[in-house]
Amino acid sequence: MGFVSILTGSFSTPADDNPTVAVVEAAYRHHGLDARYLNCEVAPGDLADAVRGARAMGWAGFNCSLPHKVAVVEHLDALAPSAAVIGAVNCVVRDGDRWVGENTDGQGFLASLREVVNPAGRSVVVLGAGGAARAVAVEVALAGARSVTVVNRSAARGRELVDLLSSRTPVQAALVGWDSTFAVPADTDVLVNATSIGLAPDVDACPDLDLDTLHPGLVVADVVASPPRTALLRAAAERGATTLDGLGMLVNQAVLGIRLWTGLDADPAVMRQVLDDLAAGTAQPGPGGR
Repeated sequence: MGFVSILTGSFSTPADDNPTVAVVEAAYRHHGLDARYLNCEVAPGDLADAVRGARAMGWAGFNCSLPHKVAVVEHLDALAPSAAVIGAVNCVVRDGDRWVGENTDGQGFLASLREVVNPAGRSVVVLGAGGAARAVAVEVALAGARSVTVVNRSAARGRELVDLLSSRTPVQAALVGWDSTFAVPADTDVLVNATSIGLAPDVDACPDLDLDTLHPGLVVADVVASPPRTALLRAAAERGATTLDGLGMLVNQAVLGIRLWTGLDADPAVMRQVLDDLAAGTAQPGPGGR
């Protein structure tokens, strides 16, 4: 019998509202795996030290959430192919003495999206151009979307994502500057909020959209998982649109991360139940007893 657990975790700020710890630890317990997931508050200036510390302590890997998904790349030894295209990392895996950056953001989102619509041949609008937006845009483009329109306040950052899509994927890509209230084009099939607008504690915040341009037949997805029912999704549902919360993306990301760190194919139903319980207020976030 050994007394050293497999160590995994997450580096982000703010970290307190990130439910991934509850999800992953539930899977570890369910499958009887001697592993822990530590949710760590890591400021941008401390990221390099956190990565070195995880390496020194023999961690199997870790997630990176806001605002570290792009900045962490310079602290890694290699990137997996999808992460190299996206230019952002949300999952780091130990490979011998090396840290390898993966991106399960887009893969997790795509698996969730396919439960309600196949993006192939669809017109997709992505709000934002940060790490999550890059992952979502690249994955839907590679999945055969007809077009991807990036809506972003920073023209330079938005143009960088559009140029990436145009050069590395077959999709038609366009940029719209977000300097005023954005009206969703009538021919849009999928609208994705890939910003942090609406993330707890600012739960009543909503992206600056003309909400009356949301309509039946439109799929509105939000990468924000806390809370799962964001102001945007509530407004979309009121107007007859199909909504997709960030919980499915979070579960699929966790399944992929656990497989990369441990080789275990975790049961997604166990993890989704934890998230549903948290949303309903019938469970408490945190690691739980072992």
